[in-house]
Amino acid sequence: MAKLASVSRQLQRAGANLQAFRDRGHGPGSRALAMLLLAALVALGGCKKPRYDSSTPALAVDAMAQMVKDGRPELLPTMIDIEAREVTFSDGVTETSAINDVKKKTGDMLAQLWRVSKKLKAKYPKDVEKELSKGGTWATRSGFGDVFTAVMADPFGWLDANRSRLVVEDLGDGTAAFSIDGKQVLGGTLAMRETPDGWRISVPVNLIRGSGYFPETREEWAVLAYMMIAVENALGDFENELDTGKFKNLSAASERAGRMIAESAVAQGIIFAMMKQKGDGTKAGAPRGAIELKVGKDSLQIGSSGDVQKDLGQAGDMMRKQAEP
Repeated sequence: MAKLASVSRQLQRAGANLQAFRDRGHGPGSRALAMLLLAALVALGGCKKPRYDSSTPALAVDAMAQMVKDGRPELLPTMIDIEAREVTFSDGVTETSAINDVKKKTGDMLAQLWRVSKKLKAKYPKDVEKELSKGGTWATRSGFGDVFTAVMADPFGWLDANRSRLVVEDLGDGTAAFSIDGKQVLGGTLAMRETPDGWRISVPVNLIRGSGYFPETREEWAVLAYMMIAVENALGDFENELDTGKFKNLSAASERAGRMIAESAVAQGIIFAMMKQKGDGTKAGAPRGAIELKVGKDSLQIGSSGDVQKDLGQAGDMMRKQAEP
């Protein structure tokens, strides 16, 4: 921003000189130069992005709420800090770049979710109004259909609904703690830390890595990125179905969206889980043996047959069956 300000000041000085030059009687050439100068100034103004103050923990939380209000949910992942190792994978990609790719793909997915939710509000205004009048958010619901109806009606409403209850306390050591109604969020594991770019939500990397499910390889980070792409694509496919007018109400539309999203995300989740296991199905901190997948009344043991590819194919068939309207 400082560089832009400096360039802007230089252009302003050039503009003053140009005006003086023009006043001395230099006509067509000066007018052409004036038009070029105006175009440059417009370009400078047009390239600015919304600025969100995150200089304190509380302002950072307010910034995230404002991003949603501004219709910029794709910026939310930029407010998450995942500490990367100084690792370069065999293809030359660093872990920092891999993490940033996952964030970018997550932002794209959130933008698609935002667009779909806006379309649902326009298509089923009375249903959405009725849903919002129930109070609470998707986090307070139970049951597949009920949860996804709340999600699709107001996917980003949790923060706005709970902002007055959410307190973030600066601990004075470069970290901050979240609490709701005086109780620590997630047992104190959800926190913020100060970074060169401002305060960010800090992912407890060490804690998650100890569980055996934190990405360690280039391929594992790629699977997470593709999971976001898969969900985005599922939302795009759902939007196409929504445009055909095949759903009679918000509930029917939301349940269909939920099943399409689940089919995509769960499939990638299974692949990720299998990647975290060694050939004998074990890994320190990871579950041993097969992974049980339950969809509705159906269940399947992934890894029990010894043919993981076959098991994943059966899992996909099972989820597609459940996703049918």
